[in-house]
Amino acid sequence: MSDNDGKKTLGLRGSGSRPGNVKQSFSHGRTKNVVVETKRKRVVVPKPGASKPGSAGARAGGDPSRRPAGISDAEMERRLKALQAAKARESEEAAKREAEEKAREEERARRRAEAEAKEREQREAEERAKAKAEEEERKKREAEEAAKRAAAAAAAPAPSAPAPRSEQPSGRPTPNKPAPAATPRKADRERAQRNKGPVDNRRSGKLTLSQATGGDANRHRSMAAMKRKQERARQKAMGGTVEREKVVRDVQLPEAIVVSELANRMAERSADVVKSLMNMGMMVTQNQTIDADTAELIIEEFGHKVVRVSDADVEDVIADIEEDDGALVSRPPVITIMGHVDHGKTSLLDAIRDAKVVSGEAGGITQHIGAYQVKTDDGVTLSFLDTPGHAAFTSMRSRGAQVTDIVVLVVAADDSVMPQTIEAINHAKAAQVPMIVAINKMDRPAADPMKVRAELLQHEVIVEAMSGEVQDVEVSAVTGQGLDELLEAIALQAEILELKANPNRAAQGAVIEAQLDVGRGPVATVLVQKGTLKQGDIFVVGEQYGKVRALINDKGDRVSEAGPSVPVEVLGLNGTPEAGDVLNVTETEAQAREIAEYRHQAAKDKRAAAGAATTLEQLMQKAKEDQNVAELPILVKADVQGSAEAIVQAMEKIGNDEVRVRVLHSGVGAITETDVGLAEASGAPIMGFNVRANASARNSANQKGVEIRYYSVIYDLVDDVKAAASGLLSAEIRENFIGYAEIKDVFKVSNVGKVAGCLVTEGVARRSAGVRLLRDNVVIHEGTLKTLKRFKDEVAEVQSGQECGMAFENYDDIRQGDVIEIFEREEISRTLD
Repeated sequence: MSDNDGKKTLGLRGSGSRPGNVKQSFSHGRTKNVVVETKRKRVVVPKPGASKPGSAGARAGGDPSRRPAGISDAEMERRLKALQAAKARESEEAAKREAEEKAREEERARRRAEAEAKEREQREAEERAKAKAEEEERKKREAEEAAKRAAAAAAAPAPSAPAPRSEQPSGRPTPNKPAPAATPRKADRERAQRNKGPVDNRRSGKLTLSQATGGDANRHRSMAAMKRKQERARQKAMGGTVEREKVVRDVQLPEAIVVSELANRMAERSADVVKSLMNMGMMVTQNQTIDADTAELIIEEFGHKVVRVSDADVEDVIADIEEDDGALVSRPPVITIMGHVDHGKTSLLDAIRDAKVVSGEAGGITQHIGAYQVKTDDGVTLSFLDTPGHAAFTSMRSRGAQVTDIVVLVVAADDSVMPQTIEAINHAKAAQVPMIVAINKMDRPAADPMKVRAELLQHEVIVEAMSGEVQDVEVSAVTGQGLDELLEAIALQAEILELKANPNRAAQGAVIEAQLDVGRGPVATVLVQKGTLKQGDIFVVGEQYGKVRALINDKGDRVSEAGPSVPVEVLGLNGTPEAGDVLNVTETEAQAREIAEYRHQAAKDKRAAAGAATTLEQLMQKAKEDQNVAELPILVKADVQGSAEAIVQAMEKIGNDEVRVRVLHSGVGAITETDVGLAEASGAPIMGFNVRANASARNSANQKGVEIRYYSVIYDLVDDVKAAASGLLSAEIRENFIGYAEIKDVFKVSNVGKVAGCLVTEGVARRSAGVRLLRDNVVIHEGTLKTLKRFKDEVAEVQSGQECGMAFENYDDIRQGDVIEIFEREEISRTLD
């Protein structure tokens, strides 16, 4: 407030002034503190509702009369400062909140603008598409009308009348024909009324927006286009075809089909088929499956014919092809060697092949079906199948007879006709295969070939020496006696049969053997019977399918193709097939997969039907039988499919009304943790035939107390299971594994041969113990050690973690990475719980 002279009066500042002092202000920003006389006033306690400290009244000079009692000036200044700071913070927070709210409002506005822009663009796109469709429809109608007018003009009776000027944009009729001019206008109006589309009102003189902006299709067409249009109209008027006629197809329709496959079989667009289904009320895509009835409606709607097929018709693509006699060429004969166990079948074949395969067979018997090709001195190629002679391999011999052309029946001259000899004769007769009798072991002192011929008469096998038709040859695999005569007899028999095949067709063959190789996957030994199997062919075999990755012949060499009567190993399957399955080459992988899936499902349904009881009486009878019969459960793992199947068949024959053997699972390959888990759950031992358990499976078996038994001769396994099932468990020889060693390197030492540099990975290696050589957990060799050295010294044993050198007795096929299994045999007594 100013006085009369315009000068400022003295006044108290805020909390910065001391009591009794005032600050006097002058011009130009000068100030001066002046001591004034203060007068104490009476302190009055403020009433409720009066101004509080820090309010406007308190801030006005800090009047002591309006200050609460007992509040000093310093305290009053502190409170005023706190109040001002609080108000400053509140103002800052309010500004901050206001800024945040403003930012949020801007973000909402931006999002609304984006959504509106997107929606506007979508509407514009829809409007453009709709306008384009309407424009195309209008152009189509105008073209149809122009074609009709041209056709009517071309069919007019007046030959001297000028040609219709349909190429003119206005479409105005010629002056010579005023009568028909009204008809197109009326038709245009009626069609426009029906379609609710634009009408060509050029005759009435009206100008539409599309015409003004150049929307008329005829306005921008070239002269060549107009001439082509006239030519099409002229051909249509004269009865010619303008559009290509629709091809009516016979569509094969299974029980269910994918929409895209249905469109493919009809040669129609998938979008059209989906559209038809949607018109029927079915919202489907081209990758969904529809039933046969719905598909039949679609096929009839598109004008095609329906051919109903069943699921079994998928195998029609591999039906036998009628062979043309002109395409047939001679093929090598397939000879199967059959006979009783230990009558010298493999030795006879080895003598022909000049090889010693028998040394690689455990116990001196053949474990698998082998397939070999032999070329004679005369240049004739022969394909031999060597089947095992033990009784457990009856089914394998049966399959061998089904794929063979000639059977060579080997009978030992000193042992004569035996039970499995009779089985071989029955198999040959059932397959209607010619037979040649090879009387072997003529070098033995007790050889009596006439006794063999006489005993063969009892089984209706009459040899030439007994005035029959069956050729017989006296041979010796040891001395080589009669081998040339035997090959001549085989060649003569093959010449009589006139064996021929067509190599220029899709291959067909039979699986002789199948196994699961750790490094190569499923491997099948296939004898090609028709056509030529080539690398890259897609095939189906039994319930499996695949693509030929590699072909390996009997010598271990890779080949690019295999013709008729050639045995090869086939790599590239998706699973292990059954021995005896038929291999067929297909055109596409889809066909092969479809056939394999159908066969798998059919086999599954067959097994389910065989194991299910159909009536209440059958269920009760089965429960009663299971209650009275004690079962011995076992698991079987073998190195090849044929051995596993033969073991399972042998197990089914063991037992009587009181006890029987139940095979819970049989498979091919090494014993795994899954097998150990199944054995533990069912309390069954695991029988391994020429396979071993991997490290994790061994540890799991030791922890869970699961017994794993290994066998290399099949009748040892059969005898052990038979003894266990009958309860006659006498003392047996059990093997205790004391160590494992891994071959790190192989050295060649003079006067010793190959020596394996080994690291003992588990247990201990002893010189007196037996050893087995494992390759990919499959037994390759069993024998004894020739030497066990630690550095240069011969030692009795080597502990785990130490290195040593080992050499096998009479065996040199050792490789880096092989595992040596060391074991000891002991006699223990067994009991059956």
